[in-house]
Formats: sequence, C-alpha cells, structure tokens
Amino acid sequence: MHFKTIFKSFKNKDMLKRILIVLGIVVIYRFLAHVPVPLGDSATFKEAIENLLAKSDFSSFLNLISGGGLTSLSIILVGLSPFITASIVVQLITKAIPRLEELSQDGETGRRKINQWTRMLTVPLAIVQSITYIFILKQSAMANTAGVIELSASQWILAVTAMTAGSIILMWLGELISEQGIGNGISMVIFASIISQFPNTFAQLFASLFDTSEGSLSLFGWLNLPVNPTVFWILLGFTVALVVVIYFLVKLNEAQRIITINYAKRVHGNSSYGGIKSILPIKLIAAGVVPVIFATSFLAMPALIGQLVLTFNPGNEFVTNMINLFTAPSASNFTTQYPNGITGEWFVYPAMYFVLVVAFTYFYTSIIFNTNEIADNLQKQGGFIEGVRPGNTTAKYLNNVVNRLNLLGSLSLGLIAMLPFITDYIFILTLGYPIGLSISGTGLLIVVTVALESLRQLDSRALMITYDDYK
Repeated sequence: MHFKTIFKSFKNKDMLKRILIVLGIVVIYRFLAHVPVPLGDSATFKEAIENLLAKSDFSSFLNLISGGGLTSLSIILVGLSPFITASIVVQLITKAIPRLEELSQDGETGRRKINQWTRMLTVPLAIVQSITYIFILKQSAMANTAGVIELSASQWILAVTAMTAGSIILMWLGELISEQGIGNGISMVIFASIISQFPNTFAQLFASLFDTSEGSLSLFGWLNLPVNPTVFWILLGFTVALVVVIYFLVKLNEAQRIITINYAKRVHGNSSYGGIKSILPIKLIAAGVVPVIFATSFLAMPALIGQLVLTFNPGNEFVTNMINLFTAPSASNFTTQYPNGITGEWFVYPAMYFVLVVAFTYFYTSIIFNTNEIADNLQKQGGFIEGVRPGNTTAKYLNNVVNRLNLLGSLSLGLIAMLPFITDYIFILTLGYPIGLSISGTGLLIVVTVALESLRQLDSRALMITYDDYK
C-alpha cells in the first residue's frame, strides 16, 4: 500500500467527494438502524427478539449484518438478506439456462439486465420475509406474555411496507456507494453493520472484566488487580487467538498464483507491437466472503420456515427436530439443546455448514472467474501461456489451476467459518460448557476482506489521481 500517496490524494476534490459520500451514506444507514418499525407495543416485541436471539444462530447473524436492526426493531430489520437471496437465485438460474449465461457474458448491457432482475426479485422476497418475521415475532411475543396480540390490517400493511422499504433503501445505498464512492457498496454496508456492534461487545466484556464479585486477580503474589481472574485469562487468550487469526486471514486473503502471459510480436507497416509479458493473478480465495454469507443464508431458511410452521402447529415433533437440526449450537441454551453434552447431533450443523461453504466457493468462483472467456480474450489479443496452446487448451489449464487453488481455498474458508464451533468444542471439553466468547470467523472474515479490498481500491484510485506527479 502507498499510504503517502493515499494521504496526498486527499487534496483532490473527486477523492474527497467519494470519501464523504461513503461516510455520509454510513451515517444515514446508522440513522435508519434506529428508526423503529410501527408495530404495536415495542417493549413486548423487543423481549421476544431477545428470546429469538438466544435460540437462533440465524437471528444472531441477521442482527449482525443489519447492524443491530433486529435488536432495536428498526425498519432495516430484514437487512440485505432478500438481496443476497435474490443474487443466489439469479446466479443459479443464469448458470442453468444457456441463454441467460450468454446474456451475462454480453458485456455491460447483459450484466445490467441481470442486475435489474436481481433488484426486481428482491422486492417480493423482502415482502415475504417481512411478513414472516412479523408473524414469528408476534407469536413469540404472545408466548412470552401468555396473551393474545392482535394486529389490525393497517398495522400489518404499515409494518411490512416499512420493513420492505428499509431493505430496498439498504440495497440502493449499497449500489450508490459502488457507483459514487470507493469499494463494493453491499460489502461496505455489511462491514459497517459489523463494526457498529463492536462498542456494545467491548462494553459487555469490560463490564464482565471488572466484576470482582468472585474475587480479584493476584499476579506474582504481590500485584493485585481489581479484575475478574477467570474473565481476564479468557480475554487474554481470546486476544492472542484473535491476533493470530487476523494474521492468517490477511495472508489467505492476499495469497495468489501468478501466471505469466506472453504476447506475440506483431509487425504492422513500420511499427511493431507486442513482444511483451504480463501477469494474470489468481487469488487463493477468489470468491471472498460471499460463500460464507450464502451458506449461512441457505442453512437459515429451513429453520425459519420451521418456526413459521410451528406458529400454526405448535408442538409438532418432526418440525421441532428439523429446527434443532438446522440451528447452530448456542452457548446460551447449550444444555437445553444437548442435555447429554456433545453428541453426534451436535456436529450435524457444523458439518453441513462446512460442506456448503466449500460447495459455494467452487460455485461462486466459477461465476466470477470464467476460464473460457479469459482464454478467448487472450487468444484474440495474441496472448498465450508459455508451453500451453491458445484456445481450449489454455481454458483447461486455467481451469485446473483454479480447481487446485479452490481445493485449498475452500477448505481454508470452511475452517475459518468453523472457528466459533471449534472454540466452543474446546471450552466444552475443558470447562464442560461453552462460554459464548467464540471467535466469529464470519464476522472477522468480512471485516478483514472488505477492509483490504477497500484499501486496495483506495490505493489504486490514489495512484491514478497522483499519476501526473510522477512524470
């Protein structure tokens, strides 16, 4: 990174404008996170939300990527989940239908049409998810109060409209950042959501650290610190592990395979062209954090549908077992979920999660890195890989390289996503129960990936702006 160049580029009006646009949109987004949904008695519904957060891993993930929108019952409660789901559906359909795949390869025009279809599909998905969430919250609130909560038709329409509008506004703000700001807008919104939760997390940790009801920490026999000894050593170990994990995340995110491209020398009249070398970098994890988000959303749908079914048919044993199967082990209700400790059922969700992350890594990489298209472009431009024939042979060679990188990259990504379960497993074996202070591999990966990518784009734009200074 050229940090001196980046700071120097801040004098440029266009750079300042882009940065201010990003900051302004983030401020608007955080404001929306505190605009409540017009939904009856908010205190009753917030209590129901707290119960859902304790029982459902997807609820916690939704609260994370919505920047606390679920906890505060804000209009962005649904968040970007409909847009992410729409993206998955459209990409699957595009790969399944040849005509749509040709359209996706038809330059900027084709991509715009597909993006427009994704936006259109987001609207009905946002409506359906809004209705589902309100219904689940209503039933959960009724279970907590042991009473009947009635919502009028106007309240339903107003609440669903507000939540759908919040989801569409988030999608629009993300695309606005991509067009007018710096970096990928959707990723930046999710990044801001996760970062916004850090102050609350740190406040809770410090409150636990200085809770000396169990005694104070004594070091070297003479140094007494007014902190909780158990929490102190856990936080110390957690901090060391966090630094190590971030280091490896950066290394994995930056790892890439460099392929040298040669260009044949051409003579046109008295001028010669080509005869130069270039590089084709292929990242170890080309798909970034998208497979983790896809896998989480995909696994959450059965549990979400199951919760909806239980509202109509409470006590259904089959549906209850399915919900438990598709719900991540939670530290807050571990003994309720698994009263006999770690059993074979405990590993089902992590295993499904790992397999889906690996599968989505291969799938999404095949979408964003089309080896046939790259091989055709190289052949048209007179480029070739040394020792490899142009055309189909080059496409097969690139495909083999990408598959080998994907094998290591997908397994690494899957292990990163498994960090919360691994740390819980360690604490269960040592303490007998999880402590709820797991390293969130998904959150860390999103933060590190988006931060590095945004810095890279900022550096690239800064070099372009200050290019004249180096002539």
